[in-house]
Order: sequence, then structure tokens, then C-alpha cells
Amino acid sequence: MLELLLTSFPVIFRYFQLRRRGEAMSVWNMRSAVVLWAILAFFLFMVIFYFHPKSYSGLVPFRTVSVVAQTSGPVIELPIENGQRISAGDLLFRVEDHTQKAALKQAETELGKIAAAEAKSADTLEVAEASVREAAASLDKLKVDLTNAQTLYGRNVGTQDAVRKLEASVAVAEAELSAAQSQVNLAQTDMSQAIPAQRKAAEAAVESAQVALDRTEVRSFTDGVVTQLVMSEGSPASQLILSPAMIIIPDRPKDLPVRIIAGFSQVARATLYEGMPAEIACDSNANLSFRNAVLPGKVAFIQPAVAAGQIVPGGQLLEPNVRTARGSIVVFFELDHPEHEKIMLDGSGCLIQTYTNNLEGTSGHIIAATGIIKAIGLRLKVWGSLISGIGLAGGGSH
Repeated sequence: MLELLLTSFPVIFRYFQLRRRGEAMSVWNMRSAVVLWAILAFFLFMVIFYFHPKSYSGLVPFRTVSVVAQTSGPVIELPIENGQRISAGDLLFRVEDHTQKAALKQAETELGKIAAAEAKSADTLEVAEASVREAAASLDKLKVDLTNAQTLYGRNVGTQDAVRKLEASVAVAEAELSAAQSQVNLAQTDMSQAIPAQRKAAEAAVESAQVALDRTEVRSFTDGVVTQLVMSEGSPASQLILSPAMIIIPDRPKDLPVRIIAGFSQVARATLYEGMPAEIACDSNANLSFRNAVLPGKVAFIQPAVAAGQIVPGGQLLEPNVRTARGSIVVFFELDHPEHEKIMLDGSGCLIQTYTNNLEGTSGHIIAATGIIKAIGLRLKVWGSLISGIGLAGGGSH
């Protein structure tokens, strides 16, 4: 342990002092030096571990997309395979669609009936308008005849019976004109209100049927890689999100930096701060040459809550004594060099070592300098994870 070596000078000094005096070295003669050595080592350990917290729970998080069918039925087309790279809009699978096509055809037929009704209503309006013109012309003629008959009757030339007949004819013609106008109004109402409403309903039915047909085709909304494909042609399409047909690992957006998350002890909250330098060593980057095994980074964000204290709706009252887990502070890290993001494997486990360098004065510089011990220790741990990973320490799969 480097800490023990750095604090061993009281023992070394006492050893040479006893040799110079010619005294024998015993437990009693070394008691003060050993006690001082233990005290110094304890404080050095405390300073190093307090101001340079570490975490073994780091990981590179990534998103997944669960793919399920939007409608039930057997799968009739499956153009993709496990591990295949896809783009947004690519067809993933197709469900049997005979029912949806029949519903769409029926809806389109109903829409065609509405178009025929519109043409018929237009013809009815023309006929009604012609009837109005005919009734108006007939009424005008009868009114002229009535006026002439009344004039003749006033001159004692015509008869009163002729006048009465023409008055009745004018009344009938007025009723016929009113009826014809009502037919015009009815045809106009059909064209302006009833038929447009029927058309909207028919168009909505067509759109709904088209949506139902489109749901038989499941397409990707993102670029990525298909994995855990469990369906095959002929198998029933699952609509349960808990039993997806496949998983898509989407490509990371180019403008979104890779963030590594890690959990730290709640005691470390007094030391951690945004911008704090750190070193990140992921298992998937460990190698014999040690190249890119330890990457520089910094604290990007500290989650403002401990997840273990989250309260969710439930039928039981909160009992803190039941919650034995204390929880950890979740910290997000970003790499200092963007080119290192290309070598980060999603889901990889990482060791995170942070270093305090924001303290002022001589003591602050001394504390910052002690971070070299943690840096050396991190590299030793990387060697340990490499040895364990290849199976020499009982771990790994070799």
C-alpha cells in the first residue's frame, strides 16, 4: 500500500536511531514509532478516500426500443433478421390484412355513394329551379289574365264567374310556386349541409380504415440494430409491451454526448461537484497495452435526489425502517475528448475515480497531489479486472 509506505518514515527514523545507539530493536522500543505510523496512515487514508471518492458501479447507459404489433393476426412477412441494421421507415414485419382491406374497400364504396348522391342532388336542384321558373311564368300569365278579366268585368263586358276561375287559378299557381321553391330550398340544404356532413363521415371512415390497414405494417421509427427477434412468419403478432416481438438498439444521436453514470456514497456529496475531474476505466476497454484503458473525464451532472427515497402511490403508509437500502448519489460523467466516445461500448461496466482540485492554499495543493495515489490504485484495479476477466482469477468465461 502506497499510503503505508508514505507514512512509514517514523518507523524508519526510529530504526536508524536505535542502530546508531547500539540498542536492540524490540516491540517496546518501536512502540511510539509504530503508533505514530498508524496515526499518520489513518489520517492519510482518510484524506485520500474522502477528497477523492471512487465508484465501482459505473456503466455506459443506452436506450432500447421495444417493438410490438398494433393489431392482432398472424405474421405474413418478416424481411429482417437478428443483428440487421435498419433505418427509420424500414418495414419490420407485416400482419395479415384481409379484414382491414375489406373494411377500407367498403368505406371507399360508401364514399363513392356520397359522390353519386352529390351529382343526383345537383340534378334535383336544377329540376327544382326549372319548376320554380315554370311556376313563376305560369303565375305571371295567370295574374295578367286575372287583371284583364277584372277590367272587362268592370266594364260589364266579362263575367264574374271568369274572374273567380282566374283567381282560383292564380291561388293554385302561387301554391305550386311555393312548393317548387320549397323543393329548391330542400335541394340546396342537401347540397350545403346534409351531403357535406355525409361526405365528412365517409371520409373519416375511409381514413380510419386506412389507419387500421397501415397498422398491419410495423415500421421502424429510428436507425439502429435489431436484436432479440423472436417472431417468425405465421406466428401470431404480440401486442403486449412486456412481450415484444423484437428489440431495437437505436443509434446514439450525433449531438448527444456519451454519458457514464455511477453511484457514490451519500457521504461523497460534500466532495463531488460539477466539473470535477475524473478518470473512467471500463472493462470493455481493458487491454494488455493499457492503451485507452483509462480515459479522462469530468462530472457533468449530479442527480438532485437519492432514488431510494422515492415515494410512489400505494395502499400502505411509508415505513422508513423497512427500507434498509440507503441509496446512492447518481453522478453523470462526460469524456474530455469526444474521439474517445467511439470506443465506448454501450452497457459496459466502469470504474470511476474522481479527484478534488478546487481547494485553495497549500493544503489544497497537497490534497490534490494525494490524488496520484488513487490514480495508481485505479490502474492496479484495471490490471486486476483484466486478470479476472481473462479467467486467471476465477472470473470471466475463458
